[in-house]
Amino acid sequence: MTPSVEPPRYPPKPRPGDRVAVVSPSSGLPELFPLPYNLGIARLQAQFHLEPVEYPTTRKMGASPRERADDLHAAFADPTVKAVIASIGGDDQITLLPFLDRELIRAHPKPFFGFSDNTVLHAFLWQTGVVSFHGASVMCELGRPGAMARQTADSLRAALFAPGPYEVVPADRFRVMDVPWDDPDTFVDEPATEPGEGWTWHLPQGAERVVEGRTWGGNLEVLSWLLMADREIAPDPSAYDGHVLFLETSEELPSAAEVFRILRSMGERGLLARFGALVMGRAKSWSFDRPNGPQERTRYALEQRGAVLRALGTYAPDTMAVFDVDLGHTDPQYVIPYGGVVRVDGRKRRITVTY
Repeated sequence: MTPSVEPPRYPPKPRPGDRVAVVSPSSGLPELFPLPYNLGIARLQAQFHLEPVEYPTTRKMGASPRERADDLHAAFADPTVKAVIASIGGDDQITLLPFLDRELIRAHPKPFFGFSDNTVLHAFLWQTGVVSFHGASVMCELGRPGAMARQTADSLRAALFAPGPYEVVPADRFRVMDVPWDDPDTFVDEPATEPGEGWTWHLPQGAERVVEGRTWGGNLEVLSWLLMADREIAPDPSAYDGHVLFLETSEELPSAAEVFRILRSMGERGLLARFGALVMGRAKSWSFDRPNGPQERTRYALEQRGAVLRALGTYAPDTMAVFDVDLGHTDPQYVIPYGGVVRVDGRKRRITVTY
């Protein structure tokens, strides 16, 4: 089966009261940081009226790839579990791929939520023909201090329960700085935010058009690992014809040069020109390791945008792009259907996803 020519296969959605699996396919950080994890679990119950189900590695650091794959198989195979949600990301989910049973998961499709390193599972599900949902991990979005961001909660609720179109709009305010998860005082108040400045549209001559197609992409660094290992990447670039590429970068703050080199490699592989449009998440520009000031953050984001535009100019000069969309490593965060339908309207400057 070639996913690009098959209609999107949206798995059945859960209902309030249903059981949902909470898994840690990348890292068992709930063991080290129980405060945001427990808060996220409580919100799944109180705000979304879902019953979380944990597995042996959900709160276990250092679990083997096979153990984590076993938890995923158990979650997907259990008929009483109606969705699967990642606790958080990590950096070695690619090591699960040899242990995953594609036919088992294909036979029991369920909505899967997560982002960052969970790009691996999203790409796996795309190849399997199942739509998944990039965003909304338990520790980050559900475990947000003070309260969930309104846009995040609304988007997640729609992705969970409401099939159909959902318009993504620029956030009025967004968070820049992270907070320490080991300090109980962190969770008393909401984190500080800054005013949003809207999206930036790149519309080459003749590109002010409407593009509607299935999505592919995710975290750029993780995609580079998949490309390097040649895992979960369609062997024929034409499989992505008409798709909408969406990308975001992580708290590791890859340099503009690295971003360009990854996109250059995608261009050399014949991928970039296949996509009708690019939706680029707001660049994460602050981390505990690199606590950038306002000018450094602005410069970092502009340099990253320049790197993306340089790659598009070289390999996909006619591609429409929109920058600073609230997806991926940002707060608030919209859930993006992975392999589902997205409409990018360059005429009206609007983005609509289909949950």
